[in-house]
Amino acid sequence: MRILWRTTSPADAGLYRDIALVALADGIVGLSFGAAAVAGGLPWWVPVALSVLVFAGGSQIAAVGVVLGGGSPAAAVAAGAVLNTRLLPYGLAVADVVGPAAGAPGRAFGSTVRGWLTRIVGAHLITDESVAFALRQAGAARRRFAFWTCGIVLFAVWNTAVLLGVLAGSMITDTSAFGLDATFPAVVVALALPALASRPTRNAASAGAVIAVALTPVLPAGLPLLAALGGLAGLAGLAARRDGWRIGGADRGSTADDNQFTDEKVTHEVRSERAGGL
Repeated sequence: MRILWRTTSPADAGLYRDIALVALADGIVGLSFGAAAVAGGLPWWVPVALSVLVFAGGSQIAAVGVVLGGGSPAAAVAAGAVLNTRLLPYGLAVADVVGPAAGAPGRAFGSTVRGWLTRIVGAHLITDESVAFALRQAGAARRRFAFWTCGIVLFAVWNTAVLLGVLAGSMITDTSAFGLDATFPAVVVALALPALASRPTRNAASAGAVIAVALTPVLPAGLPLLAALGGLAGLAGLAARRDGWRIGGADRGSTADDNQFTDEKVTHEVRSERAGGL
């Protein structure tokens, strides 16, 4: 792997500042996550292992929230996996910077192994923040630099903060005294608010909330969330089909207008030919 660090420029200084601010915010969330998970009754190694192996704050919070709410491990894994599906298009968007740099020197076998290892590590570092910083850059080299810098910094800060939170949570016996029992709902709301800018998104989120609340008394913990996500997928499909019908109707209307225009043009030409023949 080529060296990612280089001489600091004004653009790099701004990038470092922005990454530091994001890392600070993520560190606060990681600290709360580790403390709340352990204070809620989970073994200390569960949030630590999740942070190292999963490295996805939203999925970790959702999974631990389901378990602490009485849900099964299967429901917790399913909830986290559903939330992580958003990373699939992220991987396509930064495919050119996740793998090794083009033209990297090395022998054939060694270069292949190193390339796969680099791609695996890069895929693990794909987050909302690292992808956002990468896509903001102009050239491929800048995108690579921003992605790896942000990913490595966030990985270190997040895992350190979770570990510190675990240590703090192990010394707290009453979670309600510090408000840690409300950490997971508050963090989920904070993560969701920026995405509710458009009206269709707000409508879909409201429908999902209604589904989850309605099914909470009759389903085990964790399943109402999955049912709400399934309902949202169905609503998204209906919306896409409705838009397709609208586009199809517009196309058919346009085709009918074109055909009418063509018929009128042909009729006009025939009449002109007859007039010329007379």
